[in-house]
Amino acid sequence: MKYLYLFCFIFFINYASSNEVRDPFEDFNRKTFEFNEKLDENILKPIAQTYSKFPPKFKNGVSNFFNNLEDVETSINQLLQGKPKKSINDLTRFIINSTIGLAGFIDVASKIGLDRHEEDFGQTLAVWGVGQGPYIMLPGLGPSTLRDTLSRPVSSFSSVTFHMTDADVNIAIKTIDAIETRERLLDVESLLSGDKYSFVKDAYVQSLNYEIADGIDVQDEFIDDMEDFLIE
Repeated sequence: MKYLYLFCFIFFINYASSNEVRDPFEDFNRKTFEFNEKLDENILKPIAQTYSKFPPKFKNGVSNFFNNLEDVETSINQLLQGKPKKSINDLTRFIINSTIGLAGFIDVASKIGLDRHEEDFGQTLAVWGVGQGPYIMLPGLGPSTLRDTLSRPVSSFSSVTFHMTDADVNIAIKTIDAIETRERLLDVESLLSGDKYSFVKDAYVQSLNYEIADGIDVQDEFIDDMEDFLIE
């Protein structure tokens, strides 16, 4: 496994100087995409559709809970990206919402003016000047790039759930998180058109670039449409 990771890292460095979207593994990616589609259609989507019928207040609380867990990783990456004020902001959000907000189910921090951000180690590498590398479709996980795929172990380590010692609780939380995320994407399916694989790839890369730039000087009609569905 360590040799495979080393090979991927060397391959990654060779592509690190450019942010051009490349898909040299398209044949394999498309097969993986088809596998993911079947997995989603038979398992995740039906569960998400059932979850969509839950009371809005309950679903909002669940979303707040997982957003709160992500604030720790975001705070760490804000610091690594040279944004100490935003890092303190997101860490403060986590402390307030974890206590006054009842483990994060109530987003008290936003109500008092502490804006929420989203940062991961893949975005940090991008800020450091590392190129995204080729596009990759991961089995069961969906679209990614080589940069973001190799950043996953670091992002996982910096997450709150990674350090939970109870494996059953950890698995349960990640499962609920996946269901909650899929439920929020149900309405987005109406935006899909043409070649679904290409659409998902382009949408993912555009969204990724938008997040890396923190939405600054980025004009994207697709992102605007996505915000209508995904932002409360």
